[in-house]
Amino acid sequence: MKKADIGLIGLAVMGENLILNMESKGFTVACYNRTVEKVDRFTAGRAKGKNIIGVHSLPELAASLKKPRRVMMMVKAGKAVDDMIEQLIPVLQKGDIIIDGGNSHFPDTIRRTKYLAEKGLRFIGSGVSGGEEGALKGPAIMPGGDPKAWPYVKDIFQGIAAKVDDGSPCCAWIGNDGAGHFVKMVHNGIEYGDMQLMCEAYDLMARGLGLSAKEMHKVFAKWNKGELDSYLVEISSDILSQNDPETGKPMVDVILDTAGQKGTGKWTSQAGLDLGVAIPQIAEAVFARCMSAAKEERVAAARVLKGPARKQAVDAKAFVKQLEQAVYAAKICSYAQGYQLMRAAAAEYGWQLNYGEIALVWRQGCIIRARFLGKIKEAFERDPALANLLLDPYFAGVVKKAQAAWRNVVKTAIDWGIPVPAMSTALTYFDSYRSARLPANLLQAQRDYFGAHTFERVDQPRGRFFHHKWTPDGGDTAASTYTV
Repeated sequence: MKKADIGLIGLAVMGENLILNMESKGFTVACYNRTVEKVDRFTAGRAKGKNIIGVHSLPELAASLKKPRRVMMMVKAGKAVDDMIEQLIPVLQKGDIIIDGGNSHFPDTIRRTKYLAEKGLRFIGSGVSGGEEGALKGPAIMPGGDPKAWPYVKDIFQGIAAKVDDGSPCCAWIGNDGAGHFVKMVHNGIEYGDMQLMCEAYDLMARGLGLSAKEMHKVFAKWNKGELDSYLVEISSDILSQNDPETGKPMVDVILDTAGQKGTGKWTSQAGLDLGVAIPQIAEAVFARCMSAAKEERVAAARVLKGPARKQAVDAKAFVKQLEQAVYAAKICSYAQGYQLMRAAAAEYGWQLNYGEIALVWRQGCIIRARFLGKIKEAFERDPALANLLLDPYFAGVVKKAQAAWRNVVKTAIDWGIPVPAMSTALTYFDSYRSARLPANLLQAQRDYFGAHTFERVDQPRGRFFHHKWTPDGGDTAASTYTV
């Protein structure tokens, strides 16, 4: 019996498409699903006549694989992954490799890498981005885990990954234990921010300028030929071009304005809090989805709470040009925050992340793929220790050029009473980051006043802490100094 190069567990759309992708690149794949009827249906259908082996049990899966065995799981994150790992351990041998290709939380990947190493097994936690189309035609892949496992999966992963113009694969080893899933999580957080920016631009054009869906389709299509060339701008244009077959109305107008989420944006925001990194734009994009979910409350509130009585008139053509610049500047800030979060995580967890290579991985195949990611790669090639994308000469120049338009768009949105949480928060982030002095001196005084939490002085070296006796009754004893 011919042995398979890799086994894949989980025959939902992503799993099936990855199998077909692998097979099309010359690999023989064994497939298993807990509901074995799906295996039979797949092998008799989409996989018929291909080098794909259907199996009905995990022992049969293990027996069908070349050594060291490579088993990739495409199952729901969380308990299902742990349960499947426990079922795999008895049928595998020392040196075999288990791969988690789902959207697992990176602390789980750190734990699983260590746990399986103790069992003599190698573990890879890999982010896979691009949706069902990417899985079939070429996703962006972000593997991390046990580095000794990478040589055994590199040919498969880089073979099926999307390619940039020079043929480089959108797949590279990210780092130890949870690094791959962390970078995929940040990718998804940036994705939240990008999507929210598209929505805010749409809202300003629709409610603010009164443009039709067809007119907005043309705007997004034009943007996609310039600096904003990206997958999300492309699909936004396509969405706005389509009509509902039942009513004839623009499809976007018959979709209820309440958004779902699967948790990766929330995880990214939590990581920012845990690591003490300011990523307000990503967090605001998460909160925007939470606000959208309160549909009934918003409808009731709209009857009671009124905004500006009149909209300020603007030149629609000029405003759309300014809006394009505002979206681009805000987009840069979103990526800047994501990269700062990755730098903090690398320091915290001991990962050696290659930031330029990560930008290359995101160039094609994934949801946030965009032309300007090439500029991010160049920025980190110029300065691998770059503290913030906003400090790179190219991006600093873009923001400088866009700043007046960006501020005018946010001011106009405020005058119109149209919320732009991501766009305005990005501007606040930019203004905060460029401020040599922030009002945190008053905040620290308040903390010392009510809790004797101490403060540093402008005329003393950093790292020395002081307490002031603010009231006659205040004592000289200070609380211990620490920052979470």
